[in-house]
Amino acid sequence: MPVQMAAAVLKRCVTSVVKVKCLYPLISARRWLLSAAYTDTKVWEATEKDPQNLALLASVMDRTYDRNLPVSSLTVSRFVDNISSKEEVDQAEYYLYKFRHSPNCWYLRDWTIHSWIRQCLKYGAREKAMHTLKNKVQYGIFPDDFTFNLLIDSYIKDGDFKSACSVVEEVMLQEAFDLPSTQILSLYALGSYLATRPQLTVSEERALGASLLICGLKQDDTVGLSALLLGNALLGKVEISKGIHAVFKGMPLFWARGYLGNALAIMERVAAASGDVKLSKGTLDDVNDLLQKLAPTSESDSSGEESGDEEDKKEDTLDEDDQAEQAKLPQYASRFKELSIQLESQGKLDSASFQALVTALAQQNLAAAEKPDLEQYESRLLAWEAEKRQLIQREKEMRAKAEQEKEERLAAKAAAQQA
Repeated sequence: MPVQMAAAVLKRCVTSVVKVKCLYPLISARRWLLSAAYTDTKVWEATEKDPQNLALLASVMDRTYDRNLPVSSLTVSRFVDNISSKEEVDQAEYYLYKFRHSPNCWYLRDWTIHSWIRQCLKYGAREKAMHTLKNKVQYGIFPDDFTFNLLIDSYIKDGDFKSACSVVEEVMLQEAFDLPSTQILSLYALGSYLATRPQLTVSEERALGASLLICGLKQDDTVGLSALLLGNALLGKVEISKGIHAVFKGMPLFWARGYLGNALAIMERVAAASGDVKLSKGTLDDVNDLLQKLAPTSESDSSGEESGDEEDKKEDTLDEDDQAEQAKLPQYASRFKELSIQLESQGKLDSASFQALVTALAQQNLAAAEKPDLEQYESRLLAWEAEKRQLIQREKEMRAKAEQEKEERLAAKAAAQQA
């Protein structure tokens, strides 16, 4: 009897494990995220260190600022590099802000920005990294592609796709989709977040649309074209409901009307193509839902999607060109239906959802994209170390020169007193 009971318990446990794996496949399929080698801090921590007493550094910076003199970028770098606790992250944030509002603000070093993000991740202060990134003008935090990847990946692995997309928005604003790894991570974050069917404000639709559009331009395949289609459609929704000025607010986009027309042009391009390029059927469904929602919201705006976006409520004034674009909505909807039927008859609709497509892209291509990133990162670390050594040497020379000038002044003063 005990053997039979044990066997029954074991069977139930195995069945439960199988069910969990079916319900949550991402638990066991994490390799397509950034690898341990990519996110490992050993290479960074192995770089030359310049140990400092943070209390002493803070005192020096405070006295320097009190005298209205500039603090050097090397001093700020030393402070960030020597962070050893979450409390010290808070202190570093203050001095980054002070430096940004000083005469030396343009000289914040790239390695300091990278170190700042690394330290925030290391000491559980990721919200600080995000805060300084979203307020980059106030802190001077403009990360490189590799650093962006680390932050995006940290949110993806936690399943926080909304925050991951907030980082992707900053990548878009910097137009920093140069690395294939950044493109893959960004598209995965965008696809995963949209798959949750979030209620989006106008600002969020604009940011997601622009991110999909600009990142999609880097991928000339089913994933890239589907991203372009959905990105143009989201921006078109903003244009129809709020006007073209709402689209271009703070976005690195060309000034041109007709984003829904651009979305249809993507469909026409795929329909006319002779290759195997397709569009995601799920993406077409999303665009169809978007067009259906536009008709009532363009007049009554009763959907409630913008309820939390006070800033966008102020921009409801539409000019004549905006109203002319609104009048094209029935034509756009009709043309969309025609093109959808044509694409389906041509077999150019991929049954996979956009999320499934970007997941497959990550699984297949992210590992290969990591290698050149790591090689470039190691080279960059060497360049940063060389530049840092030059700054330290220059600092020593300037201090020696200042000390010599001080001694000469004191000697001249003593000689004058004796005379």
